[in-house]
Amino acid sequence: MFDIEYRGGNAVVITTKKSTLVIDPKRSSFGLEDIIIKDAVELATESTFLTDSSDYKISLEGPGEYEVSGFSIKGIPACRHLDDPKTSCLLGSIYTITVEGVRICVFGNTHADLAEAQLDEFGPVDILVVPVGGNGYTLDATSAASIVRRVDPKAVIPIHYQDLALKYEVPQDSADAFISELKAPVIEDKKFKIKSYASLPESLEVHKLSFTK
Repeated sequence: MFDIEYRGGNAVVITTKKSTLVIDPKRSSFGLEDIIIKDAVELATESTFLTDSSDYKISLEGPGEYEVSGFSIKGIPACRHLDDPKTSCLLGSIYTITVEGVRICVFGNTHADLAEAQLDEFGPVDILVVPVGGNGYTLDATSAASIVRRVDPKAVIPIHYQDLALKYEVPQDSADAFISELKAPVIEDKKFKIKSYASLPESLEVHKLSFTK
């Protein structure tokens, strides 16, 4: 059994009975305190989202394969989302994280144009975590929905969308735009609690998690 929490921006916390994984914990760029959890694992979709705090058990960023604290992590290189298509690709990472037999795929601020070879590296995805705020900073509602359809997960968690408590560099669209585009059942809760692989939904659900500081 494990929980997934949304903590604003691209920050997501995955907690099992024995360990914690914190994704993109550096939140100071949009007006919140960075997330520091002693002896947790820190994982960043790009280096600017690392805190490098000594309280973390280990800090990870970039392509590669990692086995730590019960999490099997694979980093897949991807171009970060850019306004100017003529600009050279700045690399970030998309991660697959396998925990207790469930595979989670986490996107950062990456470009929507993914090659089939990149998708093949994901393997079957059970839960997809994807930013949806758009405006040249993250995937927008349309491109995020397209990614969901290509990845074909059992559940999707939208992140990095409009919230008055956050001070984003550019305005972000609401999660409702993505939900309207995707047209899948919506579950709203504080956490996504996964009891086991068998407890996952049989068909696509959107899990809109309330933001916790």
